[in-house]
Formats: sequence, C-alpha cells, structure tokens
Amino acid sequence: MTPDSLTDLTAEIVSCRRCPRLVAWREEAAADPPARFALEQYWALPLPGWGDAEARVLVVGLAPAAHGGNRTGRVFTGDSSGDFLFASLHRTGFANQPTSISPDDGLAVRGLYIAAVVRCAPPDNKPLPDERDRCLPYLVRELRLLSDVSVVVALGAFAWDGALRAIRDLGHRAPSRPRFGHLEEARVGPYMLLGSYHPSQQNTFTRRLTPPMLDAVMVRARELADLD
Repeated sequence: MTPDSLTDLTAEIVSCRRCPRLVAWREEAAADPPARFALEQYWALPLPGWGDAEARVLVVGLAPAAHGGNRTGRVFTGDSSGDFLFASLHRTGFANQPTSISPDDGLAVRGLYIAAVVRCAPPDNKPLPDERDRCLPYLVRELRLLSDVSVVVALGAFAWDGALRAIRDLGHRAPSRPRFGHLEEARVGPYMLLGSYHPSQQNTFTRRLTPPMLDAVMVRARELADLD
C-alpha cells in the first residue's frame, strides 16, 4: 500500500454522485441549515474514511449526519454521536483529544481508521438498500488498502450488516451469519467483527448505550488487535 492509494480513493469518494436522492438531501440540508449553523459553509459532499493508514482497528458507522459530517467534512465530527464516540476513543487511548469539532481541530487517532457504510447523509438516517449497495464498494476498497486491520468495530446493526457484506466481497465468509449485538464477536476470515450499539442520541439519551459500555467495546478492540 502506498499513501497515494487512500488519497486516490478519498478523491473518488468525494466526487461521487451515484445516488440522486442522497445528493439532493445532502445539498438541501446545506442550503437550509438550522439557525445555529446558518453562517457556516457546509461540506455537502460524500465523506471518505480517515485516520491512521496503519490502523489495526476499523470503526464503521452508518452514515454522516446531515448537520454533523455533512457540515464539517469529517465523519463523526460536529454532532452528538461524534462527541460521545471520541470521548470514548480518548479514554481508551485511540485519540489524542476527546472532541471532534472540525477537520482543523488538532484531532489525531492512532491505530484506528473511521469510515461509514454510506458516505452521504440520508433522510431520517435511513439509507435505502440500493444506496447501501452502490456505496459499499468504497468500504471494500478501504478494507483492502488498510492491510493491517484485524478488528472491525460495527456501530449498530446497519454497520454490522454492511461490514459483513464488505468482508464477504473480499472473499471471506463466516460459517453461519453472525447476529448483531453489543459486544458480540464474530470471526470472519482474517477479521474479528465486534459489535456496539450506535452512539446516537436515541441510544445515549435512553442509556441503552452508556460511556462505560462503549469504552468496554473499544478496550476489547485493543485487546483483539493486540495493541496493548
């Protein structure tokens, strides 16, 4: 792998317009932002993955938030899900700071790469199956390029399913289809798939997912990736 490989993939993702509904939605969100973001210039393009090119852990989410990553240009940045996630990544030694505000905020991660199954913000956070399928090859290619990754952390059932599909497209299958669950583990070819509830407000406000619960997932990911 050369550094340009991920760079080229990033450029391809950013220029993607394969899904008309998602293109329209991400641009509509940028054109009519809530008052608190009214003076900001939105990214309003697909989001590539980012992080350590020598990562041993890949974190996979569902899709960017309309006024989070779609605004800032970095996945899990500028929204409550990102706040919850990066606080945990900082506590568990993956990130140098507990906040993810903007691409120039000084945040850095080590041993970790972060991506999503779908790269554009979808209406109601619900991508359609054909949108997932058109976007999935990007995740497949990221996995291929991130040759040191051995652990894939799936944030939510949608990401779990997407990660399984991507790993399958690389030629690896589990003996039976693993079921998603928090702290569930499944060996699929060279990868250990590890599940976590998604750090959405729906889960964090109801305490279905608490900080110690997410920390437990990330500590386990470190153990499985032999990072300690």
